[in-house]
Amino acid sequence: MSKILIRGAKVLGGEPQDVLIDGGTIAEVGSGLSAEGAEIVEAEGKVLLPGLVDLHTHLREPGREDSETVLTGTRAAASGGYTTVFAMANTFPVADTAGVVEQVWRLGKEHGYCDVQPIGAVTVGLEGRKLAELGAMHESAAGVTVFSDDGKCVHDAVIMRRALEYVKAFGGVVAQHAQEPRLTEGAEMNEGVVSAELGLGGWPAVAEESIIARDVLLADHVGSRVHICHLSTAGSVEIVRWAKSRGIAVTAEVTPHHLLLTDELVRTYNPVFKVNPPLRTERDVMALREALADGTIDIVATDHAPHPHEDKDCEWAAAAMGMVGLETALSVVQETMVDTGLLDWAGVADRMSFTPAQIGQAKGHGRPVSAGEPANLTLVDTAYRGSVDPAGFASRSRNTPYEGRELPGRVTHTWLRGKATLVDGKLT
Repeated sequence: MSKILIRGAKVLGGEPQDVLIDGGTIAEVGSGLSAEGAEIVEAEGKVLLPGLVDLHTHLREPGREDSETVLTGTRAAASGGYTTVFAMANTFPVADTAGVVEQVWRLGKEHGYCDVQPIGAVTVGLEGRKLAELGAMHESAAGVTVFSDDGKCVHDAVIMRRALEYVKAFGGVVAQHAQEPRLTEGAEMNEGVVSAELGLGGWPAVAEESIIARDVLLADHVGSRVHICHLSTAGSVEIVRWAKSRGIAVTAEVTPHHLLLTDELVRTYNPVFKVNPPLRTERDVMALREALADGTIDIVATDHAPHPHEDKDCEWAAAAMGMVGLETALSVVQETMVDTGLLDWAGVADRMSFTPAQIGQAKGHGRPVSAGEPANLTLVDTAYRGSVDPAGFASRSRNTPYEGRELPGRVTHTWLRGKATLVDGKLT
């Protein structure tokens, strides 16, 4: 593998520096570096970050290859600056056995655009009745450390307690999709003024908040770790903030779309805005931004949820829930957090690389940009502004809520262990 010299990049948004990659490792970071025969990447004015880590991606394979595959999903990830993604378990068959998680893990290895770490199901078939093979999935070649029934809530408190107790034995974490099912029957959007005016079934904030409150208490009771997926309400922020003040081992994520979009967009009846949990109010959006800035919310995770055209090009009630997000996540975070002054680029590196890698125990990822570290890197042109055109996406699906919207920033290069997966905005 040849040497690569990145010249004049603002490492984590700081002073310009040169970064020399030799093989799969960062060899040197400093000023005025040179290396005979090295490929030169001129990075003046651009920001260099550690490769991004997504703790919440739906790759759909096996079973829904019409929506996404491990290959197309990891190509989308590389386009968005990601070097590792955690693949959710709601595939067909469900990733609830060692065999299925190993299949997904090996597909990631074969395709090579980013590392793929499977997330194992908490319960058999995501049915919420019987614990899946948590230990076997952890001991498999995939080395699963994160377990989730995402798409469904582990609503039975006894099952949730047992799962937390089980993963504690090997330092794992249960990632909860916080949604009380009885409170969200027939729900199509956020419960509030807009749902009342439109006559659509409401998804109340308390359906999320009540599960989070229960689960942080359970985690405290058994001394285990719980992670809250796609936190979306101001009330949920306050519960997590209280739990952390008590020393409870809880972490939480927010999606880019919940940092930017509100339920007012549902007035268009465009199913591209239908998502679970739903888009909330402006008050919720502002609370989420503040919580991400102050560390109450630990990370940004995309909840990349691809769907084929026919599942979104239909009436609102029949449409699938979810949005693609890998290729636009960093731009949305720049607009909502960096350009507003709530986070600097070092903070972005923490929320989108260092901390998600730590939560998911992604070895070799989320590491400092310094000599001796793996060369998992992302170069961003932060001055760029452009309209989102899903026709150019690497993802197999096009269900983005940002089509035609101008967003800042563009990932120009991504390196996975020193190998370029994206060069000048184009996949290698």
